[in-house]
Amino acid sequence: MLFKNQERNKILIQLLALFASVRGHTLFTIIFAQYLSARYIFAPQTSWEYILTDSKLFMLFMATSLAVAGGYVINNFYDAEKDQINRPFKYLLEHQASPALQLFCYSILNFLSLLLAVFVSLRTVPFFLIYIFGLWIYSHLLKKHFWLSNLFAVLLAVTPFIAIMIYFKNFSSIVFYHASFLFLIMLIRDLIKDLENFKGDWVRNYKTITVVFGEKTTIIIINILILLTFVPIKLLIDSKEVIHSMVYYFLSLIPFLLLIVIILWKSPTQKMYLWLHNLLKVLIVTGILSIILIRFPL
Repeated sequence: MLFKNQERNKILIQLLALFASVRGHTLFTIIFAQYLSARYIFAPQTSWEYILTDSKLFMLFMATSLAVAGGYVINNFYDAEKDQINRPFKYLLEHQASPALQLFCYSILNFLSLLLAVFVSLRTVPFFLIYIFGLWIYSHLLKKHFWLSNLFAVLLAVTPFIAIMIYFKNFSSIVFYHASFLFLIMLIRDLIKDLENFKGDWVRNYKTITVVFGEKTTIIIINILILLTFVPIKLLIDSKEVIHSMVYYFLSLIPFLLLIVIILWKSPTQKMYLWLHNLLKVLIVTGILSIILIRFPL
């Protein structure tokens, strides 16, 4: 009986570790964001009934989410030693699952993603093959090279929304403004993450911008990106007849971006980098929720 309980506990711990590896809460957020953006940004002329009953759209969302989940698993697989330094608690939890189990889970997630892509359309299969390969090559090789790591990571992060844009064939300027804003905000978050993870990256010889050029140069680049972020923000605010009450989100974002600049110059510590990283996560999630405001005219 004791042996059976130990085996059951071991299985439960490994399942919990796998759930943590695929970041279930993040996947839920991605699917939620895809539905909101599909309804209010990419296909504003449609209804919720149309969006929610479109089976191919649902399979597209699930296919991208499963591919992203596989990307998280393979990233954890390659980052094991780095996480042991930068995030010891995360390492202890997620690596309760053996490397063999992680690779098996990775294979299953990618297989299911491609299977769903087939049901959406055979034309989407090459897109997903390239996306899955991109997630793997990033984790295995590209994230160690500063000139590709950050840009490629952000491009992979916004790809699920590029898929929706192609699905609805919406290439309007307002979509481009939203995409530009999201790309810059996520790039800023990724660079702050590099500042936060400097120790582990340096030990594991990851050639991030922070490791190669130093902390001060990384902060200067982040400040330039924050300045550039005001361009799509201004364009979106000027498009208030399209985004309606979402304009309030972009207006409220300005003081937070200025706060990030001040903190980076006045208090550049590992603790503050972690705080800023989490702040940007909150701002991104808040931005997702604020998409609902598009339905409310000013």
